[in-house]
Amino acid sequence: MKACPPRHAGPARGAALLLVLWLLLLLAGLIGGFALSARVESMQGQALVRGVAANAIARAGLEYALTRVDDTDPRRRWTPDGRPFEWAYGGATLTVKLVDENSKIDLNQSDLNLLAGLFSAAGEPADRSMQLAAAVLDWRDPDQLTQPGGGAEDPEYAAAGLPYGAKDAELESVAELEQVLGMTPALYAKIEPYLTVHSGRAAPDPAFAPALVLDAMGQDGSAVIAARGASAARTDAATEGGAVVAAGSGTYSIESRARLVDGRESVLRAVVRVGANAVPGMAYTALRWEEGASSR
Repeated sequence: MKACPPRHAGPARGAALLLVLWLLLLLAGLIGGFALSARVESMQGQALVRGVAANAIARAGLEYALTRVDDTDPRRRWTPDGRPFEWAYGGATLTVKLVDENSKIDLNQSDLNLLAGLFSAAGEPADRSMQLAAAVLDWRDPDQLTQPGGGAEDPEYAAAGLPYGAKDAELESVAELEQVLGMTPALYAKIEPYLTVHSGRAAPDPAFAPALVLDAMGQDGSAVIAARGASAARTDAATEGGAVVAAGSGTYSIESRARLVDGRESVLRAVVRVGANAVPGMAYTALRWEEGASSR
C-alpha cells in the first residue's frame, strides 16, 4: 500500500488566528467601553461634588448676609439696597446682593397710581399703564366690577380667549402677575425685581428703593441713587462717631452667587423673613427659595 500524503494544516491555523484576533478585538472593545464608562462616571461624580460644594457656599453666603444686615454695630451693618458685596470664601468667590422687601412695590397693597407709575417707568404708554394697573386691581379685588379706568374681569378674559378669569383674591406670588390680562413677558421681566407680595405696605420705603421704584413714586430715581452713592463715604465716616444707620425691615430678597475656581457657578435666590422658625436651628423663614448650579 502506498502511504497517504500528509494533510496541510495551513488553512486551519489561519482560521484559528482570525478567531483569536477577533476575540482580542472584542476584549479590547469591552475593556475600552468599561474604561470610558468609568471615566464618565468619575467625571459625573466630580461635577456632582463641585455642584454640592458650590450650593453649600452660596447657602453660606446667604446665612452670612443675614448676620451682617442685622448687625447691631452700624459700622458693620450692610445696607439692603441691592448693592453687591463680594469676598472670597471656601475657595470660591461669593457675590451677595440684598434688597429689603419694603423697598419694593407690593402687588396686593399698592394703589392704581403707583402701579401705573411703575408700568410707565418701565416704558409703557400712559393709557396702557392705567389699563394694566386697573387689571391688576381687578385681579386681586373680591368683586366682579370692572375698575372705572378699564381693568379686566371674567368677561374680558373670556373675550381674550383665556380659559380663566380674574382671581378675585390677593396674589400669592409675584409670578402670578403673568396671568393678568395685558401683561407681557417683556414687561414682566423688566419689573419683576421691583415687586413683592410680602411687605404689606401701600408705598415702598424710599430709603432703600431702587431707581425704577423711585420713578414710579414720582421722584427722580437716578438723582436719588446718585446722591445715595455719593453720601456712602460720609455715612461710613459718620458711623465712626456713633450715627445711626437705617436698619432693614427683616424681610429680604437675597441673591447669593458662588463661583468656583474652575468656573462652575451656583446661584441661590431667596426671600427670607428673619425671626423664629418652627425648624430647630433656623433663624429665618424662607418665603421663596430657588437654587441651582450651572454646568461646567
